[in-house]
Amino acid sequence: MKNTNVIEIKNKKAAYQYFLIDEYTAGMVLTGTEIKSLRDGRANLTDAYCVFIGNELFVRQMHISEYRFGTWLNHAAKRDRKLLLTRKELRKLQNKTKEKGFTIIPVLLFIDERGYAKLKISLAKGKKLHDKRDSLKEKEMDRRMKKGEY
Repeated sequence: MKNTNVIEIKNKKAAYQYFLIDEYTAGMVLTGTEIKSLRDGRANLTDAYCVFIGNELFVRQMHISEYRFGTWLNHAAKRDRKLLLTRKELRKLQNKTKEKGFTIIPVLLFIDERGYAKLKISLAKGKKLHDKRDSLKEKEMDRRMKKGEY
């Protein structure tokens, strides 16, 4: 059974605000109403970030809208959600985030071919203002090159 309606929710600010260094695909622990809301495409990654609590990785501030047909069993929109990675990946990420300037941010939320919600996370380092200006200049140059202005 092929899933025809593809759900891909991107964090558009991620590449602008951070240098994306390493990328991982993590599973997520969700409730029933959360996955139903995701299948409707009702999620937002803009302010989300990942944090270690103990030895487990959680995503914070990821907004998944309440399911419109949910009852009193509906979920909280911005609760912490546990991410599922291998122990080796978790250890590597935890060691890297202890270094100054590194953080973990979600880049892409999607539902795979088996129907599971997956989150692409990236080890990132924050950009300075001049780096952001350079990114905008490169983006503008690429846009003009594709248009044929140069």
